[in-house]
Amino acid sequence: MPKYHYVLASQKFLLEEEPLEEVIRERTRNYQENEKEIDFWVVKQPAFLEAPEMAEIKRRCPQPSVAIISTNSQFITWLKLRLEYVIVGEFEAPSETIPDPIASLASV
Repeated sequence: MPKYHYVLASQKFLLEEEPLEEVIRERTRNYQENEKEIDFWVVKQPAFLEAPEMAEIKRRCPQPSVAIISTNSQFITWLKLRLEYVIVGEFEAPSETIPDPIASLASV
């Protein structure tokens, strides 16, 4: 079961107040230049927050929320240092309570 790492914050903070688009664009360009497969996703209202074990995290984060989910823990640590006012964590999916975050993106 893959381990996913995330940065979580309100949509207003990440999508309006922070230069997130620039960060994602730079990271995507870097991955393309290095022929590296994308291992991060920006997800509005992430489904993993609906899992019972995530209730406290969801309560702490202003809604509506957005998460940057990645399989690369170093990228998430870097984002945390750059963005400051975010919640970080990790989860394994798919599980009984958390769907695969990547599969749900493909169906959107």
